[in-house]
Amino acid sequence: MSWPAWVWQYPLLVTEAPIPPENSAGSSDDELARAGGLYYLVRWGFGPLARLIYRPRIEGVGNIPRSGPIILASNHLSFIDSFVLPLFAPRPVYFLAKSSYFDGSGIKGWFSNRFFRALGATPVQRGAGQAALDALDQQRRILESGKAIALYPEGTRSLDGRLYKGRTGVAFLALETGAKVVPVGIVGTNDAMPVGAKWPRMSPRVTIRYGAPMDLSHHGPASSGRARRQATDDIMSAIHALSGQELAGSYNEVPAQNPVERLKQVLPHERR
Repeated sequence: MSWPAWVWQYPLLVTEAPIPPENSAGSSDDELARAGGLYYLVRWGFGPLARLIYRPRIEGVGNIPRSGPIILASNHLSFIDSFVLPLFAPRPVYFLAKSSYFDGSGIKGWFSNRFFRALGATPVQRGAGQAALDALDQQRRILESGKAIALYPEGTRSLDGRLYKGRTGVAFLALETGAKVVPVGIVGTNDAMPVGAKWPRMSPRVTIRYGAPMDLSHHGPASSGRARRQATDDIMSAIHALSGQELAGSYNEVPAQNPVERLKQVLPHERR
């Protein structure tokens, strides 16, 4: 069976930082309701089926509050992490995905729209400039409406299995909104579906560990760079305790394409 390209690109889309449209402030208010019956089919149909086939070990699920704003901050090892998190969480979890995957025409466009909404993805538009900051603003609005979001502090998946330094976007959101952070350690997805694989393997079993909710407010306000950095380091330490990964000690960055990008990566600056 050949799946449409957007299905395979989904995890990449939700880890990149697109720009939300100007009028998107209320776009996340009822996304799952708009998904209709497909949401229930995916969550209560495909979810239990995936549990039966792949038998994931899920630990600490009681650490996830059943209501109120919460950020699931996870390590990122494989393509399938962005399916694992929303499918096996005890409450709906929101991601960001570029708006073109909601705007297609015909049967393919209709199914793409419903599929992404059913997984908890909310549409935002791509663009240049302050993309990362604008994406954070979209996620802030989702949190302020009392929902749960999932983010990867590393920014992108680890291709070598190590845990990289966290970017400060998750800490900024937590300090700005007062939302607690639930650290998540995912183990085994890089073996279950390594780079280049088309389907997840049924072995080894994947493990998902949820840590205790973290209140980061004692670090200070979101406007403080030191507070953001210290809160981020606490989040990454908690993720490391759950995942047991080797620490990389550096950021997971795309290789610089020109001297300007290379200089920017070398010079100290905040990564969000």
